[in-house]
Amino acid sequence: MEGLRGKVAIVTGAGSGIGQGIAKRLGGEGVKVIVDYVGSAAGAEETQRAIQQAGGESEIVLADITRCDDMRKLVDAAWTKFGSADILVNNAGMEHKAAFWDTQEADYDRIMNVNLRGPFFLTQQFVRRLRSAKRTGHIVNISSVHEDMAFPGFSTYCCSKGGLRMLMRDLAVELGPLGITVNNVAPGAIATPINTALLEDKPKLDALLKNIPLGRMGTPEDVAGLVAFLVSDAAAYVTGATFVMDGGLMRSYHEQ
Repeated sequence: MEGLRGKVAIVTGAGSGIGQGIAKRLGGEGVKVIVDYVGSAAGAEETQRAIQQAGGESEIVLADITRCDDMRKLVDAAWTKFGSADILVNNAGMEHKAAFWDTQEADYDRIMNVNLRGPFFLTQQFVRRLRSAKRTGHIVNISSVHEDMAFPGFSTYCCSKGGLRMLMRDLAVELGPLGITVNNVAPGAIATPINTALLEDKPKLDALLKNIPLGRMGTPEDVAGLVAFLVSDAAAYVTGATFVMDGGLMRSYHEQ
C-alpha cells in the first residue's frame, strides 16, 4: 500500500485472530509494529516471527488496555523504539453472552473497559503524543456489525460497539483539523479463536453461512487488507466512516 513503508503502528490484541492478521499485514507492508498482547506471549511471538520473516520490524509489549499506566507504556514503547507512532489500531475486544436480565455488573464493566474505555483512553494517549510532535496520524477501531445490528443475548457487547461508533464519529470531527483520520472497520462473522465453538458446530455454522450471501466466513486477512488501505495514503481523505465487512450478512440476516 502506498505510503506505509517506514510508518509505525500500535496494534492491540495482536497475539491472535484479527489483531494478529492486521499486525502481520502491516509488517509485511514495511510498517514497524508494536505488537500488544495480554496473557500468553506465544501468540505475540508468532506475530513477531511472521513480521520478521517478511523483512519487517516489531516490538512485543505486554500491556493491558484497561489500565492507563499500561496504555502510556504502550505508546511510549513506540516512540522509544521507533521514534514515532503514526497508526493506532484499536483491535482488542471481548464479548460475554447473557440474557439482559441476568447480566452481572462485573461482566458489564469488563466488556465496557476492554471494548470502549480502553480505546478511548489509549487513543487519548496516542493523540497527545501526535499533538506534541505536530504530526498527523491514522486511527482504526475494529468494531463490529453489532455497532448497528441487534444481537440478543449480547447487550453489553452491542452497547460497547455502539459507543465505539459514536466515539469514532466525534473524534473524526475533533481530530480532523490535526490531520488525524479516524475510522471503524465492522467485521461480521470472522473465523477466529473467539468463534471456535461456532466453527466446530456444523449445524449452527451451516445455518449462519446460509445467511451470508458470499457463502463463507471472513478471515483475519480480509480485515487486515481493509485496515491497510485505511491507514495508507490512498485513504488520506477518508474519515468518520464505518466500513462493514460481513459478506453481505447485514443485508440478509434474520433470526430463525
